Amino acid sequence: MKTDVKQNGATGKKIDVDAKSSDSGGLAGLFENILRRFRILTYLIALVPLYLMCILAMSLSAMPGVYLVKYVFAHFSNWPEFFYYGAIAFSLISSYFLYGLSIIFVAPLFNKLLPFRVKPFRGSYFSAAAVPWFYHNALNYIVRYTFLEFVTPTPLNLLFYRMMGMKIGKGAHINTTNISDPALIEIEDKVTIGGSVHIMAHYATKGFLIIQPVKIRKGATIGLKATVMGDVEIGEGATIAPHEVILPKSRIPAGRKPVIRSDEQQGNQNHPSPKAM
Repeated sequence: MKTDVKQNGATGKKIDVDAKSSDSGGLAGLFENILRRFRILTYLIALVPLYLMCILAMSLSAMPGVYLVKYVFAHFSNWPEFFYYGAIAFSLISSYFLYGLSIIFVAPLFNKLLPFRVKPFRGSYFSAAAVPWFYHNALNYIVRYTFLEFVTPTPLNLLFYRMMGMKIGKGAHINTTNISDPALIEIEDKVTIGGSVHIMAHYATKGFLIIQPVKIRKGATIGLKATVMGDVEIGEGATIAPHEVILPKSRIPAGRKPVIRSDEQQGNQNHPSPKAM
């Protein structure tokens, strides 16, 4: 049976993504051996501490709101019914925003306290080196999917990404929450990231997980709903068109402008002339 094998550029060794044993030594090698031999079971077990970490981070962030709601129940119960229920409603909604403002700081703190850091990597999903990637993105996603939309774009979303390890230059503008692997993304001065842009410092191919940095140089513009994948560098002052997809390993030259067809050209393309038919 043929297996997917790829050359490791760093060591020159071939990586067998279907291997049941690990080339690593020590505890990391033992962990990988168990993970690869009992993939589904070990994978599920490995998720338990990940979920517990996220639950703890979210619970700590929710505590200020819980105290606020408790205070309203304890001190406003003698108010007329309309105003009492209004106070409860106000405290419940306020507790959500207190959670959001807290999780923006709590998640990066947990990320900082992790004993490992996400690093460039090429290999199997079932590897010890992939674990930091899971944890880093889990903390990023609980903020992204529960609150980050409410502070994007504001200085708070830039602050959050900086605390998560993203390098962001002066005057940069990020109008999206669709960002993965922030610790491996670098955005220089005056970069503009349009609405609903997707940026990720990873991709997958033939069973391999590849984690490689993304660099967006000074003054570049990423258009609405564009996608930038791992191992990409966008040159200074370059423009990525709306909905454009920049594939892995792409190197976009400085000052590059997208080719935009006129309405007349698009119409001719959609409706060929009789001579062409």
